[in-house]
Amino acid sequence: MPSYGVAFFVAVAAALFMTPLVIKLAFKTGALDKPDARKVHKKPIPRIGGLGIYAAFMAAMAVYLSANELPEDVGQGMVGLMIGGTLIVVLGLIDDYSNLPAKVKLIGQIVCAAVAVGFGVRIDFITDPFGDILYLYDYVTIPGSIFWMVGLTNTVNLIDGLDGLAAGVSTIASVTIFLVALQQNIILVAVVTAALAGAAFGFLWYNFNPAKIFMGDTGSMFLGFMLSGISIIGAVKSATTIALIVPILALGLPILDTTFAIVRRYRGGVPIFKPDKGHLHHRLLNLGFTQRQAVLLMYVISALLGFSAIAMTEVSSSLAVMIMVGVVAAVLYGAKRIGIFRMNTTTSAQGR
Repeated sequence: MPSYGVAFFVAVAAALFMTPLVIKLAFKTGALDKPDARKVHKKPIPRIGGLGIYAAFMAAMAVYLSANELPEDVGQGMVGLMIGGTLIVVLGLIDDYSNLPAKVKLIGQIVCAAVAVGFGVRIDFITDPFGDILYLYDYVTIPGSIFWMVGLTNTVNLIDGLDGLAAGVSTIASVTIFLVALQQNIILVAVVTAALAGAAFGFLWYNFNPAKIFMGDTGSMFLGFMLSGISIIGAVKSATTIALIVPILALGLPILDTTFAIVRRYRGGVPIFKPDKGHLHHRLLNLGFTQRQAVLLMYVISALLGFSAIAMTEVSSSLAVMIMVGVVAAVLYGAKRIGIFRMNTTTSAQGR
């Protein structure tokens, strides 16, 4: 079996085994999401499920690294990414137990990203639609790489509002990047995304509605952080226009939902970091969808965006950019039709 196949199945098995242990740990240590007037669950639910995702991913990577050496050109970056990923899990655990202020959490995310960037996980160049490479200076590439990693970390974090939503979308995004990496023969990225997909997919068994455990910030930030770093490492090995556009489309749903939230809150005179109930999943619930129906529909949207990303790798750079512009235009039109740019004045009893 190929190494990426082993990584996927080891991660799935480890997640299925580890998550029940995390559930027991959460009950013993009080890491519980307690019900209140705005939440649908009627009893406390464990919320440090990301610990199981992290353990499953690391188990898969340990199996891979026991039989393979990291390539010299990206080995140091991968070490930095795994160290940064471990730190982001620690930050998520602290937040799940003590509810850190948003600014403190943001500073912690920047530190974690800076660690990875310090190990060489950075966007050193960009390419234009004509294939010309533009190398960046350190004063651009370092803050730009940190911004990229922190941004994607938070997009996955913010979409974690319904049972199974963040885990499923992250699985689809990981599979998308995996297929592109395999297509371009970037084996290390294929292995890492396979391990990440397996960890999220195995966790989904316990997280799909009705959820037995939530991933919490521990899981959502880890998944977003790892996907952001993996995409940069993939770009190091593939100097193409789509090197960073692929993960943008693969994670298009949470990225666009976060962008809509920022625009909506700005237009409504609401602080950007203040939570609201205007996200896409809230709109779908208010339209009469059940949690399962809303999540499954968003899976379909994510999969379509993933297929678009894969298709872009088979066409010219200019056509790839046109495809992305067309996809974004279609999404913007749909978002406007359901009123996602308006502040939501209704209150749904579902979601988190």
